[in-house]
Amino acid sequence: MQATINSRKLSLSELAPRVVQSEIRAMTAECDRMGGVNLAQGVCDTEVPAVVMEGAMRAMREGHNIYTRMDGIARLRRAIAEQLQRTHGLEVDAEREVLVASGATGAFHAAAMALLNPGDEVLLFEPFYGYHVSTLRSMKVKAVAVALQAPEWGLDLDAVRAAITEKTRAMVVNTPSNPAGKVFTRAELEGLAAIAAEFDLFVFTDEIYEHFVYGGAEHVSPMELAGMRERTILMSGFSKTFSVTGWRVGYLVADAKWMGAINYFHDLLYVCAPAPFQHGCAAGLEQLGKTFYARLAVDHELKRAMLVDALRAAGMNPHVPDGAYYILASTAGAGLEGETAAARARDLLRKTGVASVAGSAFFAPGSGKGEELLRFCFAKKDEELQEACRRLVGAGR
Repeated sequence: MQATINSRKLSLSELAPRVVQSEIRAMTAECDRMGGVNLAQGVCDTEVPAVVMEGAMRAMREGHNIYTRMDGIARLRRAIAEQLQRTHGLEVDAEREVLVASGATGAFHAAAMALLNPGDEVLLFEPFYGYHVSTLRSMKVKAVAVALQAPEWGLDLDAVRAAITEKTRAMVVNTPSNPAGKVFTRAELEGLAAIAAEFDLFVFTDEIYEHFVYGGAEHVSPMELAGMRERTILMSGFSKTFSVTGWRVGYLVADAKWMGAINYFHDLLYVCAPAPFQHGCAAGLEQLGKTFYARLAVDHELKRAMLVDALRAAGMNPHVPDGAYYILASTAGAGLEGETAAARARDLLRKTGVASVAGSAFFAPGSGKGEELLRFCFAKKDEELQEACRRLVGAGR
């Protein structure tokens, strides 16, 4: 007699989300469907530096198309260590303390698996990057949101202390931040460092936008602060700086005692970052100097100004970011239909063909926060950003 199949075994895992597409991805898909201008996703589609592109193509032609060592090619690890010494004064062992990762996202995933346990709590600063939260939740780690103070997104150290429990294991610091463009000041980071030392916490620091800072803002890495070397897990990469988001080449730097386990999980999940692209990024680090990074910041500061003006003309109130390449703008009084940010984002897309992301995607679900906000990305080619701005200004008239 044939055994009866128990259909209840055919179900999603406890870890699987019930909503499987982020609001960012959903808006990108809707924008593609109607042929609009995508300011929703941070794809960074500006030109790739020639030396980076040529370095990758040369590597392919020379046969660098197989697996690398699990922590990446020596050339790139050395280049990363040298840049950290130049920019932050950090002495890093390229052989034992650097992992070339499958993007900063892959770096965070591997580090979280190596250093956190189910049931742990991790502090994040709200508005936050959703992938940080989702990565933690996928491991049954509780993400605890600590609100930054609008409109300038100031840090309240008392609120940080109040959020700590006996289960708190770490904090995530994204500076400059997505989506707010907040650049944490040295004083703020020193305050967080003191708390991390007092409660013996890891500090996961996502610094992917470190070269996108404007005006008088200064990027400070928590790892360079006194007493932070052992507990800081520094994550960054080349997706944004070299406009190669599809290459998936990032890196992680940490004390050697943590790297064995982090490397293990990165190897398990990703094996290695793409070999020829590692060579391309190494060429960029080796050959692009201070002038390149200064120009990068100046170019994006001009793009920021262009989009800020257009958003104001469209009846919105944008927060002018100190870093990264996103703008959070209040839609109050902009005449957009809908009670939620998601509905207003879709109304704006229908009216203008410009895609944005609901601000609520960057706040704790059910909190009711961010419903008046939309996030716009300005890391676009000038002609595409100009077209988006033209459409937004037209809608405001």
